[in-house]
Amino acid sequence: MKLTEDTFELIAAKSYDNPSCCDIEEFHDDLARFRYVKRLFTKYQQSGEIKERLVLNHMIVLYNLFGSECTRMLFFKLEGQWQFLKPFLVYLNRLPDKMFGVGKHDVLDTIEIPMDPTIVNLLRRI
Repeated sequence: MKLTEDTFELIAAKSYDNPSCCDIEEFHDDLARFRYVKRLFTKYQQSGEIKERLVLNHMIVLYNLFGSECTRMLFFKLEGQWQFLKPFLVYLNRLPDKMFGVGKHDVLDTIEIPMDPTIVNLLRRI
């Protein structure tokens, strides 16, 4: 299924795995982590300061909650910030060579996406 704004929540719900989730509000709180990562990347774009460990923590929780579908969801929600996302996915060993059905892209070749050198250097030190 192609990941679009209309299908995002459905795909998220199908891949969601949180046995302790009590209600829809908790599900939406977990979805908010995508916005948190976006905000951290936006702050990095504006100020040059990134909290790489906080980004990693959010991404690890997202992968625990949404499994392998999380990669497509991250690319969809963080369009325009892929150069910041890619180093984190490489670090977590979660970057496929190609992804299918992400927004307006039928096939997304992730090898062609550049990586932010500052983030790469920060992650190499961890």
